[in-house]
Amino acid sequence: MNAVPAVTAPLLGGAVRVAVGVLWVLEGLEKYRAGFGAADILLVADGTASNPRTPWWFTPVRATMQALPDAFGLAIPALEVLLGLALIAGVLTRLVALGSIATLALYWGSDQLIAQYPVMMLLSAAVLAVPDSGRYGAAWVIARFRLQMHGPGTPAR
Repeated sequence: MNAVPAVTAPLLGGAVRVAVGVLWVLEGLEKYRAGFGAADILLVADGTASNPRTPWWFTPVRATMQALPDAFGLAIPALEVLLGLALIAGVLTRLVALGSIATLALYWGSDQLIAQYPVMMLLSAAVLAVPDSGRYGAAWVIARFRLQMHGPGTPAR
């Protein structure tokens, strides 16, 4: 009976991991398709200056965004696509899930809340909550390959 939960948790965690990864990839690709860039960053940063819903901790973030809008305009869609691909692949799963939560917190701090962000936050938290969410990802494939190439008990080179 214990074998079922031992298999179920990583499979369920992996499915959640892939789902949030797909959402991130779609979000990043939508920004690329829409021509997201420096003007969008400045719109967000300038809009937070007089917004009472913007938390105190966003002030230095706003200043950085205003100083480097071109860099943020390139980095944000790239970050979203990379978060998604890493989650889908199961690479550094817990660290990437934490990065996903931090990115969504940054978006919420700038009062940029869209419908899927709460869902993405919950899915990212679920990936963090299930320790084996990345078991059936890239790390698992690499471990299986090493085992096949080197045999059990042989250190990989």
